[in-house]
Amino acid sequence: MKSVKVNNLEETEKLASTIADKIKDCGGLFCLYGDVGAGKTAFTKFVAKFLNIQEKVTSPSFVILNEYHSGDVHFYHFDLYRLEKEGVNSIIDELKEYTENENSAVFIEWAEFSDNQLPDDRMEVRINYIDENKREFIFTSFGQKYEKLLESLDTCIF
Repeated sequence: MKSVKVNNLEETEKLASTIADKIKDCGGLFCLYGDVGAGKTAFTKFVAKFLNIQEKVTSPSFVILNEYHSGDVHFYHFDLYRLEKEGVNSIIDELKEYTENENSAVFIEWAEFSDNQLPDDRMEVRINYIDENKREFIFTSFGQKYEKLLESLDTCIF
């Protein structure tokens, strides 16, 4: 587990750039947790920017999934907030398929609604709201690939 505190949007962008750089060649699954307004979508948009996604990245709150195929990897942005348990069950196999492709980056907002059905290999990112500008990102890795990614965050110093 690693905690990274950011003091402004520029530092959040730098953190997202570090993550994007590490997943350009191998993809990844990122499960995002945090209250409304914590910055889950903003962080996801920044990562997409640094993966050279050309489309406008928007929150998938009402559509559950947005797909982007114009960048360095296929980018899948899920939002589980509006799904009931049955709804999550109906997409969990599809979600797992997306994560099996090494040329895909999958970001899941409101991952706590997954009913613990997420793939074993993943990075969990809890975003804590400190004030209007400051956030704390707590990264927890599951699997060797994500442990290496976690170690690489040591180079992200503000």
